[in-house]
Amino acid sequence: MLSNLTGWHFLIILVVILLLFGAPKLPGLARSLGQSMKIFKNEIKSDSVDEPADKTGTPAHPDAADGTTRTVGPGDQTKS
Repeated sequence: MLSNLTGWHFLIILVVILLLFGAPKLPGLARSLGQSMKIFKNEIKSDSVDEPADKTGTPAHPDAADGTTRTVGPGDQTKS
């Protein structure tokens, strides 16, 4: 789909974006996009780090009424 796009197509898309958003707003737009990507990347990394801990077979018990869970390790006891 994108293999048919040439440099001219990207130039036209850039001009349309400039017309829609205006030149002063583009640096802020790029900055917020970069921050969003950085947050997304960090969340993906933290999910992949948490994933092996859940595969150890330790049971997860609900902590609160909102459904959040925590892993119970050996020696952890919860009061009922």
